[in-house]
Amino acid sequence: MEWQEFTALLVLATAMSFTPGPNTTLATALAANGGLRGAMRFVVAVPFGWSLLLLLTAGGLGALVTAVPAARLAVKALGIAYLLWLAFKLSQSGRLGQADGARMQVGFWQGVGLQFVNIKAWLLALAIVAGWVAGKADAAQRTGLVLAVMLLFAFASNFLYAAAGALLRRWLAQGSRLLWFNRAMALVLVLTAAWMAVA
Repeated sequence: MEWQEFTALLVLATAMSFTPGPNTTLATALAANGGLRGAMRFVVAVPFGWSLLLLLTAGGLGALVTAVPAARLAVKALGIAYLLWLAFKLSQSGRLGQADGARMQVGFWQGVGLQFVNIKAWLLALAIVAGWVAGKADAAQRTGLVLAVMLLFAFASNFLYAAAGALLRRWLAQGSRLLWFNRAMALVLVLTAAWMAVA
C-alpha cells in the first residue's frame, strides 16, 4: 500500500473512530456509571466485533447485505431497536452503578453483536473494503494492515471516551447530575438511531 493510500486510511479511521456514535456513547456512559474497569469489557468488545465485521465484509457478507434489500433493512431495524432500548434503559438510571453493563446488557458479547447492527460500523467496513481491499492483487496483506490499524483506532477511541466518562464519575455523583448526563447520552443514542433510520 502506497503512503498516500495509507494516509487516506488513517484520516478515515480517525474521522470515523473518534466522532460520536453508538460505541463511543456507550463507552462513555458505561464508564461514568460503573467506572473505567466496568466499561473495559465493552471497550475491548468493540474492536473485536468490528474486526469480525470487517473480515466477513471482505469475505463477501458486505456484498450480500448491500445487494439484498431485506438484509439491509434487517440490519437497520435491529440496530435502531437496540439503540432505542439502550437509550430507554440509560435514561432511567440516576444512581452510580444503576446503568452498569449487566443492567443495560452491554457486556462483551453484546458489544461484539452491536457492531453487526451498527450502521456506522457497516459504512466504515464497506468503505474500507471497497476502497482499500477489493480487487487488489495484495488483498490479503491489505486486509491485515487495515485490520491492525482499525483495531488500534477502535480501541483507542472507545478507551478515550470511557476514560472521559470515568473522569466525570465523581462529579456526576452529586445531586441529579448523573440522571441528566444519562439522559443526554440516551438522547445521543436516540439521535443516532434517527440518523440510522434515514441513512
